[in-house]
Amino acid sequence: MEIFLDTVNLDEIALYEDFIDGVTTNPSLLAGINSNAVRELLQKICKSVSGPVSIEVISEKYEDMLVEGREIAKINNNVCVKLPCTFDGLRVCRKLSSEGISTNLTLCFSPTQALLAAACGATYISPFAGRLDDVGQDGMSLVEETVDIFDVQGCETRVLVASVRNVQHVIQAALCGADAITVPPAVLKQCFIHPLTDKGLEIFKKDWKKKMQQTRA
Repeated sequence: MEIFLDTVNLDEIALYEDFIDGVTTNPSLLAGINSNAVRELLQKICKSVSGPVSIEVISEKYEDMLVEGREIAKINNNVCVKLPCTFDGLRVCRKLSSEGISTNLTLCFSPTQALLAAACGATYISPFAGRLDDVGQDGMSLVEETVDIFDVQGCETRVLVASVRNVQHVIQAALCGADAITVPPAVLKQCFIHPLTDKGLEIFKKDWKKKMQQTRA
């Protein structure tokens, strides 16, 4: 399973560069960046990783999204244009895909949206697990259903689990066969941590220190 980092922070990307396969961004993450510096920052992010970097369109109408998507794709050859799972977004996906541009269909909340994205040639489909959980639905069920449908139908579109809230989401995504997952830095950090690991290291350290003291005695 590919692991992407959901961030626009270059320091965070550098910190986890040995463990990630790419980066995902979105307008919310870029909202605090000066508009004149956004493109330069995105170029730096693209150069900081060898894998795909998802960059999202702001426009909502077909013609506007198409123009913006093509412009985004020029930032670097590893850009994956993020488009919403809307009627116009799916139309743009089909067009960009036919032009050889990688796409990531975002804000997916149903298996039918995922199936349509695959039919339009999307490179990735991003089911939003956490946001479904937030409204009392089982977000990972959507991921499981999408993976199963794609397996049955032989779809080439890759399932990229998004809106990840915790480590359990990471485990569930891997268990159900998701192709990729994008995680915020705080969640990825938690993947490295277990209290028993820290406790065990402390025991080893104390035992070794005691042995050295006995040896010198």
